[in-house]
Amino acid sequence: MTADIHALVGAYALDALDDLERAAFDRHLRDCEACRIEADELRETASLLADGVWSAPPPGMRDTVLAAIATTPQLPAAAPRRSPLRLRAPRRTRWVAAAAAVVAAAGAGTAVYVVQDQRVRQQQTAVADQVRSVLTAPDVVWHEQPLAGGGTVRVATSRLRDAGVIQLDATRPPAGGSVYQLWTIRSGKAASAGALGEGQSVATQVVDGLPSATAVGVTVEKAPASTTPTTPLEAQVNLT
Repeated sequence: MTADIHALVGAYALDALDDLERAAFDRHLRDCEACRIEADELRETASLLADGVWSAPPPGMRDTVLAAIATTPQLPAAAPRRSPLRLRAPRRTRWVAAAAAVVAAAGAGTAVYVVQDQRVRQQQTAVADQVRSVLTAPDVVWHEQPLAGGGTVRVATSRLRDAGVIQLDATRPPAGGSVYQLWTIRSGKAASAGALGEGQSVATQVVDGLPSATAVGVTVEKAPASTTPTTPLEAQVNLT
């Protein structure tokens, strides 16, 4: 197999390879320490998603999470152009782990709790399945840009899935009264992809049809959100 065998580590960790591919990748792991480490970390992340338990929720967290789910929109959506990246370990591993971790986030975007509630678990499982579907697609392409205020925006797109995953990982949340907002850009026009809550700095979102967009943008807007960008872009991730 070619050097692209490294890109199969996500599918390997999620048991998404056929028998021949798995046998070939098992042989590859004997000689590739980076892929062994990444596969172990991805398996741990997948296990946490399957178990639905990250830590014991504090009192009142159930109501907080359910309220947040009911009121917070999904996050569906310009800096020098950069070529698409094939992220290698450990950066790609950290992103996959972060994408999984914020599937059920509450509070300031730093503490993540999964409540043992069927509604929460079903939504979490559905989002996790969508994330895995994109990240393990054979044609997945990775893009990355730094945030002006510190942090990173990463985008994975798959034309086979006709979807993408946006992950915002900011160093800190905006000042009080402001929020990060994501945008998808098509033909020079920005459409809101959702806004984070006040005090939040991390988010992951699956976006249907994202491969047809030309870019993903991030701005800081007055809470709770804006219908159009009103401030300079904190980052623009070009997809073409």
